[in-house]
Amino acid sequence: MKNEIKQANTFKRSIKRTLLLLSIVGPGIITANIDNDAGGIATYSIAGAHTGYRLLWLLLPITIALILIQEMGTRLAIVTGKGLADLIREKYGLKITFYTLALCLIADLGNITAEFAGLASASEIFGLSRYIAVPVCALLIWPLVIKGNYKMVERIFIFGCFVYVSYIISGVIIGPEWDIIGKSLFAPNFSQITKSDMPLIIGLIGTSIAPWMQFYVQAAVVEKGTDVKHLNYARLDVVIGCISMSIVTLFIIICCAETLFKNNISISSAKDAALALAPLAGKYSSILFAIGLFNASIFAAALLPLAASYYVCEGMGWESGVDKSFKEAPNFFTIFTFLIIVAAGMTLIPHINLFNILIWSQVINGLLIPVILLYITNLCSDPDVMGDYTNGPLYNLFCYSFTACMLIANIAMLYYEFFR
Repeated sequence: MKNEIKQANTFKRSIKRTLLLLSIVGPGIITANIDNDAGGIATYSIAGAHTGYRLLWLLLPITIALILIQEMGTRLAIVTGKGLADLIREKYGLKITFYTLALCLIADLGNITAEFAGLASASEIFGLSRYIAVPVCALLIWPLVIKGNYKMVERIFIFGCFVYVSYIISGVIIGPEWDIIGKSLFAPNFSQITKSDMPLIIGLIGTSIAPWMQFYVQAAVVEKGTDVKHLNYARLDVVIGCISMSIVTLFIIICCAETLFKNNISISSAKDAALALAPLAGKYSSILFAIGLFNASIFAAALLPLAASYYVCEGMGWESGVDKSFKEAPNFFTIFTFLIIVAAGMTLIPHINLFNILIWSQVINGLLIPVILLYITNLCSDPDVMGDYTNGPLYNLFCYSFTACMLIANIAMLYYEFFR
């Protein structure tokens, strides 16, 4: 009888913990997975098509770094109850905050335009004109935030994360050689890496850890109102999100490595990859890949302007939040609307060079991310900000080392982009 009561109590505690976890998860899973946007999918597709499995090992250090960075942002949000831009303004002053956010906003406008371009490309795969698809999707995205509330928006974004399973199904349909994948992940042959792989190595690192992610995850946790006693559940949310993002990335690379690389087919975009898969892996793999691209583009086109609206309003000390009305937070909703209209409109301009817009936005991202990481690490190391929740010495050693690596990688990216 005592054992039955004990088992019943254990079961009840497990149910309670599970329900608590489900109430807290969201920001970490959404931020990490929607980082697999149109630009990211293009980078992973090109990596698989051009290098096969040579660079697969990078997913492990990228995942670890992303977990630690996102954990710091989540911890900052829970302990201080403030967004990243708000904390930067308080610690470093309005002038530095203004210039940092101005560069972020310019980069994100390019990134949002790239998302609408990815949406247009995915639509054209299904035979729908971009001049119909882009305005319709923009009109669907706008009321989602303007008329919605945080819980509803979060649920829709989480649903969008599940659609990424289409890439996993595509990879399974193709039937890869799992033993080779395992060796490439955990026992790579570094002697196979060539100088020509450097731009892709830099691209894989840069597209996986973007400045907007750090602002959004913190703002979302603040708006969710997670209590410090539930910090470990929020950390689990981050871990689940980062690992699931890396699994999706893995399968995107698998799809292209098993088909395009083995058949020596070169591509320059995610759209090329989706179309090229059809004769090599079957129409179902191609359709699923295209569905993944469309899903990634439309949700990133909604999330990036939302992230930008958060950090601009936080930095300037303006009211922000999806749960607020337009009257309560006019600047927040105006910025969101402006970014949607301008980015969608730029996508529809005939003969505009969207590739150059994407390149320059990535260059600014590359310059900014080491700076943003320094802000985050310094804030998390400050007892006046974090109290008993500061970073430990080993944590800081890794964070500063990774920031230095990002700086070197970005200098290399600029060299390859402009001087090679």
